[in-house]
Amino acid sequence: MRQQVELRVPANEIATPLPLAKLSAYVALTKPRIIELLLITTVPTMFVASKHIPSFAVVILTVIGGALAAGGANAFNMVYDMDIDKIMKRTSNRPLVTGQITPKAAIVFAFSLELASFLLFWQTVNLLSGVLAVVATCFYVLIYTMWLKRSTSQNIVIGGAAGAVPVLVGWTAVTDHLSWTALVLFLVIFFWTPPHFWALALKYKDDYRAANVPMLPAVSNPKKVLLNIQIYTLILFGISLAIAPVGHLGAVFFSVTVVLGLIFCYKTFTLNKDLSEKNAMRLFGYSITYLSVLFVAMGITAVVLHP
Repeated sequence: MRQQVELRVPANEIATPLPLAKLSAYVALTKPRIIELLLITTVPTMFVASKHIPSFAVVILTVIGGALAAGGANAFNMVYDMDIDKIMKRTSNRPLVTGQITPKAAIVFAFSLELASFLLFWQTVNLLSGVLAVVATCFYVLIYTMWLKRSTSQNIVIGGAAGAVPVLVGWTAVTDHLSWTALVLFLVIFFWTPPHFWALALKYKDDYRAANVPMLPAVSNPKKVLLNIQIYTLILFGISLAIAPVGHLGAVFFSVTVVLGLIFCYKTFTLNKDLSEKNAMRLFGYSITYLSVLFVAMGITAVVLHP
Protein backbone atom coordinates (compact mmCIF):
# COMPACT_ATOMS: atom_id res chain seq x y z
CA MET A 1 0.00 0.00 0.00
CA ARG A 2 1.43 3.35 -1.05
CA GLN A 3 1.92 5.98 1.57
CA GLN A 4 0.37 9.33 0.69
CA VAL A 5 2.63 12.28 1.25
CA GLU A 6 1.13 15.73 1.93
CA LEU A 7 3.15 18.65 0.61
CA ARG A 8 2.85 21.85 2.55
CA VAL A 9 4.03 25.27 1.40
CA PRO A 10 5.15 27.70 4.12
CA ALA A 11 2.53 30.38 4.73
CA ASN A 12 5.00 33.22 4.22
CA GLU A 13 5.75 32.05 0.67
CA ILE A 14 2.06 32.07 -0.21
CA ALA A 15 1.62 35.56 1.23
CA THR A 16 4.17 37.15 -1.09
CA PRO A 17 3.42 36.15 -4.69
CA LEU A 18 6.08 36.97 -7.29
CA PRO A 19 3.74 38.93 -9.62
CA LEU A 20 2.97 41.40 -6.83
CA ALA A 21 6.67 41.99 -6.17
CA LYS A 22 7.26 42.53 -9.89
CA LEU A 23 4.36 44.97 -10.11
CA SER A 24 5.75 46.87 -7.14
CA ALA A 25 9.13 47.09 -8.88
CA TYR A 26 7.57 48.54 -12.03
CA VAL A 27 5.68 51.11 -9.96
CA ALA A 28 8.94 52.08 -8.23
CA LEU A 29 10.48 52.54 -11.67
CA THR A 30 8.10 55.45 -12.31
CA LYS A 31 9.11 57.34 -9.10
CA PRO A 32 5.51 57.79 -7.88
CA ARG A 33 6.39 60.44 -5.28
CA ILE A 34 7.67 62.76 -7.99
CA ILE A 35 4.55 62.09 -10.07
CA GLU A 36 2.34 63.05 -7.13
CA LEU A 37 4.04 66.43 -6.84
CA LEU A 38 3.71 67.08 -10.57
CA LEU A 39 -0.02 66.32 -10.48
CA ILE A 40 -0.52 68.61 -7.47
CA THR A 41 0.53 71.48 -9.74
CA THR A 42 -1.34 70.26 -12.83
CA VAL A 43 -4.89 69.93 -11.47
CA PRO A 44 -5.19 73.36 -9.77
CA THR A 45 -3.82 74.91 -12.95
CA MET A 46 -6.75 73.38 -14.83
CA PHE A 47 -9.20 75.07 -12.44
CA VAL A 48 -7.58 78.46 -13.04
CA ALA A 49 -7.47 77.93 -16.80
CA SER A 50 -11.13 76.95 -17.06
CA LYS A 51 -12.38 79.92 -14.96
CA HIS A 52 -14.88 77.47 -13.47
CA ILE A 53 -14.91 73.83 -12.41
CA PRO A 54 -13.42 71.95 -15.38
CA SER A 55 -14.87 68.79 -16.87
CA PHE A 56 -14.28 65.88 -14.49
CA ALA A 57 -13.50 63.62 -17.44
CA VAL A 58 -10.85 66.00 -18.79
CA VAL A 59 -9.24 66.28 -15.34
CA ILE A 60 -9.06 62.49 -14.94
CA LEU A 61 -7.74 61.95 -18.45
CA THR A 62 -5.11 64.67 -17.97
CA VAL A 63 -4.04 63.18 -14.64
CA ILE A 64 -3.70 59.73 -16.19
CA GLY A 65 -1.89 61.05 -19.26
CA GLY A 66 0.44 63.17 -17.15
CA ALA A 67 1.21 60.28 -14.81
CA LEU A 68 2.00 58.00 -17.75
CA ALA A 69 4.32 60.58 -19.33
CA ALA A 70 6.13 61.36 -16.08
CA GLY A 71 6.40 57.67 -15.23
CA GLY A 72 7.94 56.89 -18.59
CA ALA A 73 10.43 59.74 -18.26
CA ASN A 74 11.45 58.55 -14.80
CA ALA A 75 11.87 54.99 -16.06
CA PHE A 76 14.18 56.20 -18.85
CA ASN A 77 16.10 58.17 -16.23
CA MET A 78 16.62 55.07 -14.09
CA VAL A 79 17.92 53.07 -17.06
CA TYR A 80 20.51 55.69 -17.99
CA ASP A 81 21.50 56.38 -14.38
CA MET A 82 21.82 52.73 -13.37
CA ASP A 83 25.62 53.03 -13.11
CA ILE A 84 25.52 55.90 -10.63
CA ASP A 85 22.47 54.52 -8.80
CA LYS A 86 24.63 51.52 -7.86
CA ILE A 87 27.12 53.84 -6.16
CA MET A 88 24.75 56.19 -4.35
CA LYS A 89 23.28 54.89 -1.08
CA ARG A 90 20.03 56.81 -1.63
CA THR A 91 19.35 54.98 -4.90
CA SER A 92 21.00 51.60 -4.30
CA ASN A 93 17.65 49.83 -3.82
CA ARG A 94 16.12 50.89 -7.11
CA PRO A 95 14.67 47.97 -9.13
CA LEU A 96 17.27 48.08 -11.91
CA VAL A 97 20.12 48.06 -9.41
CA THR A 98 18.69 45.11 -7.46
CA GLY A 99 17.97 43.18 -10.65
CA GLN A 100 14.19 43.03 -10.16
CA ILE A 101 13.79 44.48 -13.64
CA THR A 102 16.17 44.24 -16.59
CA PRO A 103 17.24 47.36 -18.53
CA LYS A 104 15.59 46.00 -21.70
CA ALA A 105 12.29 45.46 -19.90
CA ALA A 106 12.53 48.94 -18.36
CA ILE A 107 13.09 50.57 -21.76
CA VAL A 108 10.10 48.75 -23.28
CA PHE A 109 8.03 49.78 -20.27
CA ALA A 110 9.12 53.43 -20.57
CA PHE A 111 8.37 53.60 -24.30
CA SER A 112 4.98 51.97 -23.70
CA LEU A 113 4.07 54.55 -21.07
CA GLU A 114 5.09 57.44 -23.31
CA LEU A 115 3.18 56.09 -26.29
CA ALA A 116 0.10 55.47 -24.16
CA SER A 117 0.33 59.00 -22.75
CA PHE A 118 0.59 60.65 -26.15
CA LEU A 119 -2.24 58.62 -27.68
CA LEU A 120 -4.46 59.28 -24.67
CA PHE A 121 -3.90 63.03 -24.83
CA TRP A 122 -4.26 63.15 -28.60
CA GLN A 123 -7.45 61.11 -28.79
CA THR A 124 -9.25 62.32 -25.66
CA VAL A 125 -7.87 65.76 -24.67
CA ASN A 126 -6.00 67.57 -27.45
CA LEU A 127 -2.86 67.26 -29.54
CA LEU A 128 -1.07 70.25 -27.96
CA SER A 129 -1.18 68.69 -24.50
CA GLY A 130 0.20 65.44 -25.89
CA VAL A 131 3.03 67.21 -27.68
CA LEU A 132 3.96 69.17 -24.53
CA ALA A 133 4.05 65.96 -22.49
CA VAL A 134 6.40 64.37 -25.04
CA VAL A 135 8.58 67.50 -25.13
CA ALA A 136 8.90 67.42 -21.34
CA THR A 137 10.02 63.78 -21.46
CA CYS A 138 12.55 64.44 -24.22
CA PHE A 139 13.98 67.42 -22.36
CA TYR A 140 14.22 65.50 -19.08
CA VAL A 141 15.84 62.44 -20.63
CA LEU A 142 17.98 63.85 -23.44
CA ILE A 143 18.94 67.26 -22.06
CA TYR A 144 18.97 66.80 -18.28
CA THR A 145 19.66 63.10 -17.67
CA MET A 146 22.01 62.37 -20.56
CA TRP A 147 23.84 65.71 -20.72
CA LEU A 148 23.43 68.34 -18.01
CA LYS A 149 23.32 66.11 -14.94
CA ARG A 150 26.87 64.85 -15.42
CA SER A 151 28.43 67.92 -17.01
CA THR A 152 27.54 71.06 -15.03
CA SER A 153 26.73 72.15 -11.48
CA GLN A 154 23.83 74.13 -12.94
CA ASN A 155 22.21 70.89 -14.13
CA ILE A 156 19.08 71.15 -12.01
CA VAL A 157 18.57 74.83 -12.92
CA ILE A 158 18.17 74.17 -16.63
CA GLY A 159 16.89 70.62 -16.29
CA GLY A 160 14.19 71.77 -13.92
CA ALA A 161 12.28 73.13 -16.90
CA ALA A 162 11.01 69.62 -17.56
CA GLY A 163 9.29 69.55 -14.18
CA ALA A 164 7.58 72.85 -14.95
CA VAL A 165 5.94 71.65 -18.16
CA PRO A 166 3.03 69.79 -16.44
CA VAL A 167 1.37 73.13 -15.63
CA LEU A 168 1.46 73.93 -19.33
CA VAL A 169 -0.09 70.54 -20.05
CA GLY A 170 -2.82 71.22 -17.49
CA TRP A 171 -3.49 74.65 -18.95
CA THR A 172 -3.67 73.50 -22.57
CA ALA A 173 -5.81 70.48 -21.62
CA VAL A 174 -8.56 72.95 -20.76
CA THR A 175 -7.92 75.80 -23.21
CA ASP A 176 -5.97 74.20 -26.10
CA HIS A 177 -3.61 77.20 -26.07
CA LEU A 178 -1.00 78.84 -23.84
CA SER A 179 -1.25 82.18 -22.04
CA TRP A 180 0.71 84.61 -19.86
CA THR A 181 -0.75 83.04 -16.72
CA ALA A 182 0.51 79.62 -17.80
CA LEU A 183 3.96 81.12 -18.40
CA VAL A 184 4.02 82.65 -14.91
CA LEU A 185 3.11 79.30 -13.36
CA PHE A 186 5.83 77.64 -15.43
CA LEU A 187 8.38 80.15 -14.11
CA VAL A 188 7.23 79.62 -10.53
CA ILE A 189 8.07 75.91 -10.70
CA PHE A 190 11.22 76.59 -12.74
CA PHE A 191 12.66 78.84 -10.01
CA TRP A 192 11.27 76.69 -7.18
CA THR A 193 13.17 73.61 -8.36
CA PRO A 194 16.78 74.69 -7.55
CA PRO A 195 16.25 75.63 -3.88
CA HIS A 196 14.01 72.58 -3.44
CA PHE A 197 16.53 70.14 -4.90
CA TRP A 198 19.70 71.74 -3.55
CA ALA A 199 18.29 71.53 -0.01
CA LEU A 200 17.95 67.77 -0.51
CA ALA A 201 21.33 67.49 -2.22
CA LEU A 202 23.05 69.10 0.78
CA LYS A 203 22.25 65.93 2.71
CA TYR A 204 23.37 63.60 -0.07
CA LYS A 205 26.38 65.57 -1.34
CA ASP A 206 28.77 62.71 -0.49
CA ASP A 207 26.67 60.38 -2.61
CA TYR A 208 26.95 62.72 -5.58
CA ARG A 209 30.70 63.08 -5.07
CA ALA A 210 31.13 59.31 -4.97
CA ALA A 211 29.17 59.00 -8.22
CA ASN A 212 31.08 61.92 -9.77
CA VAL A 213 27.90 63.89 -10.40
CA PRO A 214 28.59 67.66 -10.21
CA MET A 215 25.48 68.59 -8.24
CA LEU A 216 26.14 72.05 -6.77
CA PRO A 217 26.38 70.95 -3.09
CA ALA A 218 28.91 68.28 -4.13
CA VAL A 219 31.29 70.67 -5.90
CA SER A 220 30.84 73.95 -4.01
CA ASN A 221 31.22 75.01 -0.40
CA PRO A 222 28.02 75.15 1.69
CA LYS A 223 27.99 78.96 1.87
CA LYS A 224 27.94 79.27 -1.93
CA VAL A 225 25.16 76.68 -2.13
CA LEU A 226 23.14 78.56 0.46
CA LEU A 227 23.65 81.84 -1.39
CA ASN A 228 22.31 80.26 -4.57
CA ILE A 229 19.34 78.84 -2.67
CA GLN A 230 18.57 82.29 -1.28
CA ILE A 231 18.87 84.01 -4.66
CA TYR A 232 16.53 81.57 -6.39
CA THR A 233 14.06 81.72 -3.50
CA LEU A 234 13.93 85.52 -3.74
CA ILE A 235 13.37 85.32 -7.50
CA LEU A 236 10.65 82.72 -6.90
CA PHE A 237 9.00 85.02 -4.37
CA GLY A 238 8.99 87.92 -6.82
CA ILE A 239 7.53 85.86 -9.67
CA SER A 240 4.90 84.24 -7.45
CA LEU A 241 3.48 87.69 -6.67
CA ALA A 242 2.44 87.93 -10.33
CA ILE A 243 0.12 84.90 -10.15
CA ALA A 244 -2.79 86.73 -8.53
CA PRO A 245 -2.89 89.81 -10.79
CA VAL A 246 -2.18 87.92 -14.03
CA GLY A 247 -4.59 85.12 -13.17
CA HIS A 248 -7.23 87.46 -11.71
CA LEU A 249 -7.26 85.57 -8.40
CA GLY A 250 -7.87 88.45 -6.01
CA ALA A 251 -6.39 89.89 -2.82
CA VAL A 252 -6.92 86.85 -0.60
CA PHE A 253 -4.83 84.56 -2.79
CA PHE A 254 -2.24 87.32 -3.18
CA SER A 255 -1.98 87.43 0.63
CA VAL A 256 -1.51 83.67 0.78
CA THR A 257 1.26 83.97 -1.80
CA VAL A 258 3.00 86.67 0.23
CA VAL A 259 2.85 84.68 3.47
CA LEU A 260 4.08 81.44 1.89
CA GLY A 261 6.90 83.26 0.09
CA LEU A 262 8.05 85.18 3.17
CA ILE A 263 8.20 81.97 5.19
CA PHE A 264 10.24 80.33 2.43
CA CYS A 265 12.68 83.26 2.32
CA TYR A 266 12.90 83.37 6.12
CA LYS A 267 13.75 79.68 6.31
CA THR A 268 16.54 80.03 3.75
CA PHE A 269 18.13 82.96 5.60
CA THR A 270 17.94 81.25 9.00
CA LEU A 271 20.29 78.65 7.54
CA ASN A 272 23.03 81.28 7.73
CA LYS A 273 23.26 80.43 11.43
CA ASP A 274 23.16 76.66 11.13
CA LEU A 275 23.55 74.95 7.76
CA SER A 276 23.25 71.42 9.13
CA GLU A 277 21.81 68.51 7.15
CA LYS A 278 18.87 68.45 9.54
CA ASN A 279 17.97 72.07 8.85
CA ALA A 280 18.54 71.61 5.11
CA MET A 281 16.02 68.75 5.14
CA ARG A 282 13.56 70.95 7.02
CA LEU A 283 13.88 73.49 4.21
CA PHE A 284 13.39 70.69 1.68
CA GLY A 285 10.24 69.61 3.50
CA TYR A 286 8.88 73.15 3.57
CA SER A 287 9.57 73.59 -0.15
CA ILE A 288 7.14 70.73 -0.84
CA THR A 289 4.59 72.25 1.54
CA TYR A 290 5.05 75.63 -0.12
CA LEU A 291 4.34 74.38 -3.62
CA SER A 292 1.44 72.15 -2.56
CA VAL A 293 -0.32 74.83 -0.51
CA LEU A 294 0.30 77.50 -3.14
CA PHE A 295 -1.30 75.50 -5.95
CA VAL A 296 -4.12 74.02 -3.89
CA ALA A 297 -5.00 77.52 -2.64
CA MET A 298 -4.85 78.72 -6.23
CA GLY A 299 -7.28 76.03 -7.36
CA ILE A 300 -9.68 76.69 -4.49
CA THR A 301 -9.59 80.42 -5.16
CA ALA A 302 -10.39 79.86 -8.82
CA VAL A 303 -13.46 77.80 -7.87
CA VAL A 304 -14.65 80.37 -5.34
CA LEU A 305 -14.28 83.27 -7.77
CA HIS A 306 -15.56 81.35 -10.80
CA PRO A 307 -17.86 78.55 -9.55
